[in-house]
Amino acid sequence: MSATAAEHTAARRPLGLPVVVLALAQLVISLDYSIVYVALPDIGAGLGFSDHDLQWVVSAYVVTTGGFLLLGGRAADLLGRRRMFVLATAIYALSSLIGGLAQSPGVLLAVRAAQGIGGSLLFPATLSLINTTYAEGPVRNRALAIWGAAGAGGLCFGSLLGGVLVHGRGWPSVFLVNVPVALALAVFGRLLFAADPPRDRTRRFDAAGALAATAGLTLLVFLLVYAPAAGWTRPAALAAGAAGILCLVLFAAIEVRAHDPLMPVRLFRHQGLVAATGVAALFSATFSSLPYFLTLYFQAVRGYDAFVTGLCFLLPAVVVAVGTQAGARAVALFGMRRLLVGGLGAGAVGALALVPAVAANGSYPALLPGIVLMSVGQGAAWTALWIAAASGVAPGDQGIASGIASTFLQVGGAVGLALLVAAASCIGQESSVPALVDGIRTALLLTSGSLALGSLAALVIRRQNTS
Repeated sequence: MSATAAEHTAARRPLGLPVVVLALAQLVISLDYSIVYVALPDIGAGLGFSDHDLQWVVSAYVVTTGGFLLLGGRAADLLGRRRMFVLATAIYALSSLIGGLAQSPGVLLAVRAAQGIGGSLLFPATLSLINTTYAEGPVRNRALAIWGAAGAGGLCFGSLLGGVLVHGRGWPSVFLVNVPVALALAVFGRLLFAADPPRDRTRRFDAAGALAATAGLTLLVFLLVYAPAAGWTRPAALAAGAAGILCLVLFAAIEVRAHDPLMPVRLFRHQGLVAATGVAALFSATFSSLPYFLTLYFQAVRGYDAFVTGLCFLLPAVVVAVGTQAGARAVALFGMRRLLVGGLGAGAVGALALVPAVAANGSYPALLPGIVLMSVGQGAAWTALWIAAASGVAPGDQGIASGIASTFLQVGGAVGLALLVAAASCIGQESSVPALVDGIRTALLLTSGSLALGSLAALVIRRQNTS
């Protein structure tokens, strides 16, 4: 049998239950980012959050996930992928149970931070398990497409599920739904995946680098979430910025001298990984911010309740899933670079098409052309960026490589949402309808322009061996 025929046969072989478990884990991570959006008004009323503090129900998750991802990636490589997978899903189960029973804002914010830590451990463990379970090439691309469909679709599906749950069972249900799912994932992860090999004692954990990176990233993400609304000159903002920069400078100094650095410089010789980090940051800053503004439009402008708002995200979730599956096939046909250019370009056109459709008396059908284009582009770009991040990286570095790319994903999301909200005049649930419409349109125009620039930048990426 020729090599091409053998690859074609392998590509058609069933991937088995492991990819289902890994995709479900990625769905949990993605859902927990967006599932609380439509529940925010009920959470605020039920626990007595102020309007200013309510954003931290989302932001606490983003801050801790972004801050701990590098640590999670190294832990997956050194302490074991299966071990980190089981630990992270257990953290999700316990924190979600406490969140569903929370009676005060402080407890709920602590739960969201704990969920973020769980996500920072689970994401690199899940991605490195895919990249070491399935051989590089068509088989891995198929697995990444399924995993990617769960992740990218979860950003939209989270809003749908959140609306259904809040309507039927109240806001605690958006936390309690995680408990049985996370426990099942922990059990299946323990049973399905191969036992972790003995730890390589020649490789060190780089504790000093891990602490410096985690502190620096956490403080900077905190600054980017906190300052646009509270003010950049507030003492807390200035202190967080100064301390964050100091920690990252210290991290760079530690890495130069470390025997086994947390972020090996040699990884950045892989142009696919470098390109993936940039696309990940842009992806999260634009595509991942869209549900926030659409939720505001549906609830505060159009007056939809949580259930109807959730239903409005059904079509985007389905189209994103289709886009990720088409993306795996498109990589083989057109190459990585063309898929990135096309995905980001479709997103740019889609965001632009949404601008005139967002109106005080607008209709949902008027939004559909823009939503479909954005969703197709989101699915295609998501698949391409993770294939690029994994290509050519050694198995022992898959955890930290995925940790680097996913760190840029989370930090990009924090930066993007903060900047878009600031550019939109800090609109929120209490803003007037005209201010909301103008602010959402501004955010969409900036999103379209950013994606268009990203698409042009992708044109200059040197052709990869995998293209």
